[in-house]
Amino acid sequence: MQDLRISLVQGATRWHDPAGNRAYYGELMAPLRGATDLILLPETFTSGFSNEAIHNAETMDGPTVDWLHDQAKQLGAAITGSAQIRDGEAVYNRLFFATPDGALAFYDKRHLFRYAKEHERYAAGRDRLTVDYRGWRICPLVCYDLRFPVYSRNRFDVERPRDLDYDLLLYVANWPAARAQAWKRLLPARAIENLCYVAGLNRVGDDGNGLHYAGDSAVLDVYGEPLLALADAETVATTTLSAADLQAHRERFPAMLDADVFSLS
Repeated sequence: MQDLRISLVQGATRWHDPAGNRAYYGELMAPLRGATDLILLPETFTSGFSNEAIHNAETMDGPTVDWLHDQAKQLGAAITGSAQIRDGEAVYNRLFFATPDGALAFYDKRHLFRYAKEHERYAAGRDRLTVDYRGWRICPLVCYDLRFPVYSRNRFDVERPRDLDYDLLLYVANWPAARAQAWKRLLPARAIENLCYVAGLNRVGDDGNGLHYAGDSAVLDVYGEPLLALADAETVATTTLSAADLQAHRERFPAMLDADVFSLS
């Protein structure tokens, strides 16, 4: 397990413009080639957070999946972010984790945002995802999932109790400025309770529904303290996660040994 460079691409997603957004985010990411290991894009980065975008949902054979493969290969880094994807009869808010070797994992947003009626249009996912990447175990989640700590809880193997589910917890989001206080308080809580690094990537700007997004993207250490903290502006920033610091913290403060054993359903 080596140190991991992680980059936040905090952009102003164009409303209902997949091709424009691919070009826009591609331009923002271009300087990261060879300079990072993992890149975060916002939730629904091809359209903005819109129930109406369901009508233009792509399939797994669509241009966005191809674009993610191409970008990951060109940049030499994993890329994660979500888009509306039609799979069979359902449409999911699907997060992708694309790696430079051509692999692609995905997670369908489990907790749909009832307040905005997301649950009336989109299907909910069932399974949490953990990916192994460059020696790190990573759990990527989407926006509203942040409010549900049981689902994100870092469990341990009872036979190997120092083996936790993951080392890094990710959230990609479209989190409006009106509820920024919750975003800024819950991200540190997830880092502290799960003995892990946490990265939360939010968008900026205004969307087609008149909602403002203030960014507030951050990378937090195991104490919930910021390694990166972005303001309300288009920003691309990179920091490095220390594998040694993470392992030392877990050895020094092994709270997982006192945690409750449970399973997710």
